[in-house]
Amino acid sequence: MTVTTPDFAHDVAAVREATERLLVSVGKLDDAAVGEPSLLPGWTRGHVLAHLARNADALTNLLTWARTDIRTPMYASPAARAADIERDADRPLAAHLEDLRESATRFDAAADSLPRTRRAFEVEMRNGVVERADRLPLRRLAELELHHMDLGVGHTLDQLSPEFVDSELAFLATVKFAGSPELPALELRADDGRSWRTGRPGDGEVVVSGPARALVGWLTGRGDGAELDGHGAALPVVPPL
Repeated sequence: MTVTTPDFAHDVAAVREATERLLVSVGKLDDAAVGEPSLLPGWTRGHVLAHLARNADALTNLLTWARTDIRTPMYASPAARAADIERDADRPLAAHLEDLRESATRFDAAADSLPRTRRAFEVEMRNGVVERADRLPLRRLAELELHHMDLGVGHTLDQLSPEFVDSELAFLATVKFAGSPELPALELRADDGRSWRTGRPGDGEVVVSGPARALVGWLTGRGDGAELDGHGAALPVVPPL
């Protein structure tokens, strides 16, 4: 099964909706809560929020690259990316909210200005993965939805839309972990009958079945796999995203 063909306009709209949900959740916090630990080891909620703002700008850079054909990396360097997150993590809630809104506006503008004829243009992400410009909104959507959960403010797997779950599961199976030497050969089976093969090619394939959202939770490190069935085998350890 292949990754679903992106619907650029629809996916940009989904990013806007996810951003608004995030802002509503974050707006209920206070300065003290921003400094509390998130569900990501070693990161406070402030680190997560700073990362989300800088990720919006990073993907804006890639959309600009696709539009202009001028190489514009996501981040100046890995060290600069980490330094920016550390610099901004301890800001007051109001500063985080303003940054999230403004970086989202820049992303929206870059997406809106990308001509249809440039949407198949390929850019390079920070990990060297080549991606089409028309899939960048889906990349942003995943950042928003998964890190919204990481904030520990009540946004859970159960609140993810079926549409996002389907798209993310297909991406994880057919792109992110396809051929990965860090994950044994897997056959993923969703309860609705769909299936994917992923992981390291070879013998001894492990079958993992269950609800699609539970598969997404397990593969992204946002679920414990309790609803999944390994059919006699222990669930493999999934490498971090």
